[in-house]
Amino acid sequence: MSTTKRIDYIFTPPAPHMVGDGFKVHNYIPGRTGGFERMDPFLMLDYNAPWEVGPRNKPLGVGVHPHRGFETVTIAYQGKVAHHDSAGNSGVIGEGEVQWMTAASGILHKEYHESEFSKKGGTFQMVQLWVNLPAAKKMSPPKYQGITRDQIKRKKLADNKGEIEIIAGEYDGLKGPAYTFSPVALMNANLKKGGKAAFSFPANYNTAIVVISGELMVNGQKALANQFVLMANDGTDFEIEASVDSIALVMSGEPLHEAIAAHGPFVMNTRQQLIEAFNDFNAGKFGHLAD
Repeated sequence: MSTTKRIDYIFTPPAPHMVGDGFKVHNYIPGRTGGFERMDPFLMLDYNAPWEVGPRNKPLGVGVHPHRGFETVTIAYQGKVAHHDSAGNSGVIGEGEVQWMTAASGILHKEYHESEFSKKGGTFQMVQLWVNLPAAKKMSPPKYQGITRDQIKRKKLADNKGEIEIIAGEYDGLKGPAYTFSPVALMNANLKKGGKAAFSFPANYNTAIVVISGELMVNGQKALANQFVLMANDGTDFEIEASVDSIALVMSGEPLHEAIAAHGPFVMNTRQQLIEAFNDFNAGKFGHLAD
């Protein structure tokens, strides 16, 4: 039976901090949500609100760093992100595109502003989301999904008032291109003024909305640009309506309910597994990637 999913809380952006020298982010998960469990399987969400970056000859970014035990999902809204990893994957995440990297057993990675964007400067805006892997998949081989704009499924809304971009999961019979190891939905709602979109996820799924731009009414409650809307686990259905032209990132996932042992770039299930991750990294088992 369908029931209305209440809003648990609407968070304003916490103070930003720098990740490397290229990403000025507000941390919503776990910083605002009070721990890993509340948005399980989503471990972290860093939101780089619109940031004016001046022209530079050397791109800003984050140097070589390791990951194990989870996935990183990077969505570029304005500006471009370049990346390389020790599995041989590289490329540019253009505006409206997604990089879905499964670190799993271990990978080295670096990411930075794309060179031409860096030379010209401009507005930079992105989201990076960390998605936990089930215990049985944490040591699987690394995997990479580069999702371009033409691969993302789109559902037009009534009266030509916008569309839903389906990255992962399913919306109104359309399934997004991203492969996930557990049930996860990730979608952009691009709404014109007055546009409405209805969503339905199981009550036990952890669900949230990031207002990327504009202003929304979520079940009749106002949410402004850059705010994070945490939905309660007591219903299935909710509706968003755009007060002005707006973009919202909608996420929902089935919790794994597994133990989490996390330290820096490693997310495992036990402390011993964390020690092994550090030992393997120091032994060079994550491969090689030049700075």
